[in-house]
Amino acid sequence: MPPRSPLPLRHGLSAAWVRTPHAGTVPEHEATMRDWLLHRLPPRSREANGLHALAPGATAQLADGEQPSVDVDGFLSEGRFVWDDGTPVRADDAYRAHRFVFFHRDLREEPVVPGDLVVLHQDERIVVVDKPSFLSSIPRGSHVVQSVVVRARAELGMPELSPAHRLDRVTSGVLLLTTQRQWRAAYQGIFEDRTTRKTYRALAAYDMAREEPTVIRNHITKPTGQWQAAVVPDAPVNAETLVELESRVGNELAIYRLTPRTGRTHQLRLHLHGLGIPIVGDPLYPTVTVTDVDDFSTPLQLLASELAFVDPVDGSARHFTARRTLPL
Repeated sequence: MPPRSPLPLRHGLSAAWVRTPHAGTVPEHEATMRDWLLHRLPPRSREANGLHALAPGATAQLADGEQPSVDVDGFLSEGRFVWDDGTPVRADDAYRAHRFVFFHRDLREEPVVPGDLVVLHQDERIVVVDKPSFLSSIPRGSHVVQSVVVRARAELGMPELSPAHRLDRVTSGVLLLTTQRQWRAAYQGIFEDRTTRKTYRALAAYDMAREEPTVIRNHITKPTGQWQAAVVPDAPVNAETLVELESRVGNELAIYRLTPRTGRTHQLRLHLHGLGIPIVGDPLYPTVTVTDVDDFSTPLQLLASELAFVDPVDGSARHFTARRTLPL
């Protein structure tokens, strides 16, 4: 584990860090820290191509989803790389084995995601928000400042806020965060143990066959690197959802109440698609629709509308309901 960062939070984010390998593992041509940083951190040209991986053999921890591409010479000249004691790393510093170097990378200018981050509840341990569509739960990839974590930390002045679970970036609704590190494990545990009760609502085509409640049970897998999840026929059940028709919206649409009993990736979206009623605005099902990463024009009509659980700290019953309603 690294020592405490000598750099303050920026945009509510901790600094990234890289650790130099042990002595005897670095080639002779990496005699200085500049040599090593240039070799280990990818140049800016790779970031332009969407390649964010470290060079082979590097060790890095990028706080809250940050990516490592940096202008090494620029950062060195501006004193933006620092040792764990806060002193700047200089270009001509001799290579030092097994040391931590901290830095904040440059972030792209992100368009503001429309919609307020509504606070539904706040106390000493938790904050519950109603998040808008297109706002990532955590900083990730191209969405760093425009994430629940960063916006909520800034708006509420709580630098240790962290989500106890996640919603897809395009899903709206109730999200639970913890206020301090000491509470994270307890509240993350109720999601890992599946003792929470979640209710979603989705807007999709009206289907008279869904007048009676339907339980969907199948096996879902999401191959690494693929956008869509898939149902595996005859495999052991790992995904279950209760689907209930709640109300009609005009002649062609309806709002469905969805109660997942498991939490597979894209489970609700895939289950409604499997019924022949894909969720309105879904960019992945039935077909992948490629849009600009900053296109906020067509929100997915899926809302995490209710969250209920027994508080793991004091045993009280908790129940939160989103203020947003469908259609979004």
